[in-house]
Amino acid sequence: MSHGIHHVTAIAGPAARNVRFYTDTLGLRLVKRTVNFDDPGTWHLYYGDEAGSPGTILTFFPWEHAAPGRLGVGETQETVFRVPEGSIGFWTHRFIERGVAFDPPVKRFGETALAFRDPDGMHLALVAVSGAETELGWTAGGISPEVAIRGFHSVSLLLEEKAPTGAVLTDVLGFRELGSEGSTTRFQVDSVSVGGIVDIRAVGGFLKPRPGAGSVHHVAFRAADDAAEAAMARRLVENHRIGVTEQRDRNYFRSVYFREPGHVLFEIATDAPGFAVDEPAATLGQTLKLPAGLESHRARIESVLPDLGTEAA
Repeated sequence: MSHGIHHVTAIAGPAARNVRFYTDTLGLRLVKRTVNFDDPGTWHLYYGDEAGSPGTILTFFPWEHAAPGRLGVGETQETVFRVPEGSIGFWTHRFIERGVAFDPPVKRFGETALAFRDPDGMHLALVAVSGAETELGWTAGGISPEVAIRGFHSVSLLLEEKAPTGAVLTDVLGFRELGSEGSTTRFQVDSVSVGGIVDIRAVGGFLKPRPGAGSVHHVAFRAADDAAEAAMARRLVENHRIGVTEQRDRNYFRSVYFREPGHVLFEIATDAPGFAVDEPAATLGQTLKLPAGLESHRARIESVLPDLGTEAA
């Protein structure tokens, strides 16, 4: 079974702007700088908590001249972070000071949520969670531990209908249906505080999405190990007639991919081996790391990758 969300991967515009926003404005740690294994001339940047723990990791493929995406049905609508209760005022002032687009705070399922957009228009939110202030948090950019982000709260999916995707969440990925508010139904993994929620917003008649800067590419769910991942893949095939890819080694986890019934790309990713497999935990994200098969091309790859700016030092 899954233990909730492992990571979310999105598409961005200029890499230096992406680093500046997520490390400085939001105060996340750049835990890995590597490349898109399928397009080595492109960065693959990972942000998370101090250790890059599953459930805290937001990753990007930044393309300097990426056209803006368009949100549509069959796509991840919003990626949501957890923050301590009482910190929404701090974040509202921070967004005003830094020119970040945001909406007035609202209540969702009894919790205060502050929706905002990154420089590429990606839909994000902060949700104030009771008890989050007692958890360890990475602090950077002048953000104190009392208000720092504590990993993912949830993702929301914009779909034509709830039931087929809900069946995969509950039968394969370890969630249970919790309840509904309006057109949104909440699914949650019991006893998982970080990344344990998926919301499905069921709507008809929306346009199809257009991938681009600000779009989520895929959502990854946790598997404890290879055996658990294989068991989940079997359930997808046997119970839902959904095919999965072969396992792919992503250096920091091993993955299989599939399209869930609402057409969102899902991944199942193992917790192991983690981000400290190729560099010390204390210096995560400070230098370019390449898989063994690309190491001999390092000089050429480094020559074409855009500069990340001084903020990434």
